[in-house]
Amino acid sequence: MRKDMPLNRRIVLASRPEGLPTEQNFGMEQASIPVAGPGQILLKTRWLSLDPYMRARMSAAKSYTPPIEVGGLMVGGTIGEVVESNVPGFQAGDLVLSNSGWQEYAVAGPKSVHKLDTDGLPVTTALGVLGMPGLTAYVGLNDIGQPKPGETVVVSAAAGAVGSVVGQLAKLKGARAVGIAGGAEKCAFVVDELGFDACVDYKAPNFKEALAAACDNGVDVYFDNVGGRVADAVFDLLNTFARVPLCGRIGNLNDTALPEGPDRVPALLSTILTRRLHVQGFIVSDHWHRNDAFLEEVGALVKSGQLRYREDVTEGLENAVPAFLGLLQGKNLGKALVKL
Repeated sequence: MRKDMPLNRRIVLASRPEGLPTEQNFGMEQASIPVAGPGQILLKTRWLSLDPYMRARMSAAKSYTPPIEVGGLMVGGTIGEVVESNVPGFQAGDLVLSNSGWQEYAVAGPKSVHKLDTDGLPVTTALGVLGMPGLTAYVGLNDIGQPKPGETVVVSAAAGAVGSVVGQLAKLKGARAVGIAGGAEKCAFVVDELGFDACVDYKAPNFKEALAAACDNGVDVYFDNVGGRVADAVFDLLNTFARVPLCGRIGNLNDTALPEGPDRVPALLSTILTRRLHVQGFIVSDHWHRNDAFLEEVGALVKSGQLRYREDVTEGLENAVPAFLGLLQGKNLGKALVKL
């Protein structure tokens, strides 16, 4: 390590959370900056993406990806600046997309990074509207939801990185977009800035009644980002042959016990059967082959201003944990990012 280079700060999983994570579940470490060996590049992290899936990775429960080990680096998508390169085609100053996690420096090979060219758009769009969240919205809505003109599309977490794109794409396809979000500010953003037809506050005491009023012709597509009681309310309104892309379950991830009351699974299965619903879970990593088509279509919409986005930026790696905890509690508006 050169004497003029600082230490590498890293945020690790200190312990597994029980229920909603706390700051005590994370730890800040300092280590020597890694050295780029032959065929490797050294990256300085400039931007870190915060996403709900990270909460699932903190749990030991079996899932589609291995959990973070206790003491292990918190995972996350990043934009890094090349500091040193031993790889042809990469030079100091290049910006690359990678999954370097919650740390200030990282070493990577050429196959695990992608040199960025955002065609004049802010580089941060590669972590949000033109990155993994945008592709998630694009695939789930188009391939599973398949909205038709005049249909009603409902999306939960509508003010977030995925939901905000879902509703706008639905509108561009001639559908009616109804968002669900937490609080008056978010609902106003969804309607006034993003152009949804309506947005319902799930925190309001009359949430179910307000949702039914906003969907007076029922629901044809429900893009589910949260699960929980929000999903329960929407399922009651699904039309025959409705489509349900299951994207996230953040409303249940912090549960420590099964919900009280009768088992709802038989009623849910009966609804799926009698209304002939198409309910499909999907993971965006299975759909990277759609990325070129996504970037071509959605990139043009962003550049023309037809598709809007917002970024919720936190400064400093030391503030990543409170920003992430805020994300889990719905405090962010738009794509959550940390600027290092």
